[in-house]
Amino acid sequence: MKKANGHRGNGSADNHFDEFKADIEAAERRVGREIEPGARALVVAILVFILIGSFFLPHAGGARAVDVLLSTDAAAQAGIALPSRVFTWLALVFGIGFSMLALMTRRWALAWVASAGTAVSAVIGMLAIWSRQTAPEGLPGPGIGLVLAWLTVIVLAFHWVRVVWTRTAVQLAAEEHRRRAAAEQQKRSLLDQYDEKPPTDPDEPKDPA
Repeated sequence: MKKANGHRGNGSADNHFDEFKADIEAAERRVGREIEPGARALVVAILVFILIGSFFLPHAGGARAVDVLLSTDAAAQAGIALPSRVFTWLALVFGIGFSMLALMTRRWALAWVASAGTAVSAVIGMLAIWSRQTAPEGLPGPGIGLVLAWLTVIVLAFHWVRVVWTRTAVQLAAEEHRRRAAAEQQKRSLLDQYDEKPPTDPDEPKDPA
């Protein structure tokens, strides 16, 4: 009777251990979906505010980035081309929108979108500046707002890529650790099954020899 109770106790302990292990794995998965930018959070926040301020500075001639977004008469008079429009929208959506969402929610997926979007914005921003430098005679060149926005987006892309890359490396290391722990636990379970001996019956007659 005591042995039977002992087996029940071991089974209960194993169930509690499995539940505890499942809770740990669930917590690890939740942490894996989040980012910890640390000091970069303050840098990114400052860059976002700088990018917002650049929208109210001259983009080209008398047209500001706000005019480019709204397609006002000032943008039409400055001869704003397609690269400038695309860059301004990308900077707004990814440089400001997704960057703020990623900072507030600390979600890895949003940080990844922000890094990819700002990287693309940096390329389009270079095309926007080039299009203003090669604009027909009589049209203004790139303004301080366009240059500042482009440089800010480049720095934003750098910081978001670093944040995403660091979290990705941590996720890969944690996943590898979980795989090794699971393999070790399975190996131990198999060894315990082979090493376990069946309990002897106290009523069974002993060998006289």
